[in-house]
Amino acid sequence: MKVLVTGAAGFIGFHLSKRLLKEGYSVVGLDSINDYYDVNLKYGRLENLGINRHSIEYNRLLSSSEKDGFRFIKLGLEDKEILNFMKVEKFDIVVNLAAQAGVRYSLINPMAYIESNIVGFSHILEGCRHNNVGHLVYASSSSVYGLNETMPFSVHHNVDHPVSLYAASKKSNELMAHSYSHLFGIPTTGLRFFTVYGPWGRPDMALYIFAKAMYEGKPFPVFNNGKMKRDFTYVDDIVEGVFNIMKKPASPNENWSGASPDPGSSRAPFKIYNIGNDNPVELLDFIKELEKQIGKKAIMNMEPIQPGDVAATWANVDDLIEDFNYKPNTSIAEGIKGFVEWYKSFNKID
Repeated sequence: MKVLVTGAAGFIGFHLSKRLLKEGYSVVGLDSINDYYDVNLKYGRLENLGINRHSIEYNRLLSSSEKDGFRFIKLGLEDKEILNFMKVEKFDIVVNLAAQAGVRYSLINPMAYIESNIVGFSHILEGCRHNNVGHLVYASSSSVYGLNETMPFSVHHNVDHPVSLYAASKKSNELMAHSYSHLFGIPTTGLRFFTVYGPWGRPDMALYIFAKAMYEGKPFPVFNNGKMKRDFTYVDDIVEGVFNIMKKPASPNENWSGASPDPGSSRAPFKIYNIGNDNPVELLDFIKELEKQIGKKAIMNMEPIQPGDVAATWANVDDLIEDFNYKPNTSIAEGIKGFVEWYKSFNKID
């Protein structure tokens, strides 16, 4: 089967592309390679997939390279050229992982989220609509739960109170996907990822920031005075969930009722899943495990909670277990060890 993975030079997109290639899928990766964070890391991921960075031209669809069943296209979702691209390629499955990421950055550059996460996603939906794509799987986020304080977070909870534009854009994606499922019968599945971490992770994410500071002997900020809890989820567990879900297109919920509407499903072929470890960990405990793996003490500056952040996340994954007999299970110790081993190798630390 032929799969489009958007955001293929990104953290999760890279790992998913590797898994799909291993399983024998034909994969086309798409990414704008923007400079939100160090592009050398993005090119490093592509090189790991067999793409030489110097072979990537910088003019839209001519920017393709190919090796071992993987092709890469340098193109942003907000570019309408993606509609012609999807028309020519004819994908069986689309996994949309491309997005402007980061809660805090949305306070600085909100328009980047509108262009990539909303305009760009509309292009993906149109491309699926007009080219008979069998299943659209797209990344949502645990951030959509916003002000909801009912734990653990369930896909059957109301999520109408996001506290960042990033979260609002992801909630918008879910609403847009549902309308296309309802109007055009496109099977769409939204995946709410919970605090993904692991090898090749983004430099703006907490684990990378903490590790870098600790190796350099520098202080780093710890928000909400360390009283944060996160449902940290190892990237391999995320990929396993995506891989299982993409093979089973969303189907209508025959028991769905407009009189008591379930937010996580529909009478249209639409579904939402949480993918999280179902095990919230206090941030200070997470840092202690990182200290153990690195062998250095952290220098922490305690700070108040930042705008757009929430104090805790916790994924209810009952639907994931029921529908796919799958639940993420990588421990924090195992996951952080994997990250530290990669970090030392990538940054040439003895």
